[in-house]
Amino acid sequence: MSKSGNKRRHRPAPHTISDDDAAIFRNAVGPVETLPGSSRRKREQVMPSTRPLMLEADEAQVVAELLDDTPPDPDVETGDDLVHRQDGIQHGVIRRLRRGHYKCQAEIDLHGMVVDVARHCLGVFLHEALENGYSCVRVVHGKGLRSGHRGPVLKNKVAGWLARRREVLAYVSARPVDGGTGALYVLLKRPKTGP
Repeated sequence: MSKSGNKRRHRPAPHTISDDDAAIFRNAVGPVETLPGSSRRKREQVMPSTRPLMLEADEAQVVAELLDDTPPDPDVETGDDLVHRQDGIQHGVIRRLRRGHYKCQAEIDLHGMVVDVARHCLGVFLHEALENGYSCVRVVHGKGLRSGHRGPVLKNKVAGWLARRREVLAYVSARPVDGGTGALYVLLKRPKTGP
């Protein structure tokens, strides 16, 4: 065995204060009194809750959605396939949109998000799409397979939000290659150009 293997690590000596330094400190601090009572008080340690905060927020959101008595939009077809069009949009446009004839210029994936976060993200996404002059985008909302007996919560919420927006001319469920009933092709109004 080599000598380096037998070496012990050197530990520095504990800090010691010279008598002169201690006297200077005592003169600077002045007289000291011991507080009445006993010895040191133990610091109370607050333990974090074992219940996850996001679980509470998710459960509160579920209760709010169950109590939400807003009637579904009658213009939105529910079920597996979603279809919506504003007045004046021809059926031929819906047919071409459903077949994927319009090129999707951007997409957003919302599935798995909490409803409030998804609503905010969708609003920002649509605003940016309009700013960029996009006419067709894809919105992935998921199929709601993990929603249990409630059904696809986010899917239905997204359909309702889009149906209420003036800039959304129409939407249909995507082709299977683009997400099927877990996604939508959304046709947007073209921004007006000129004065």
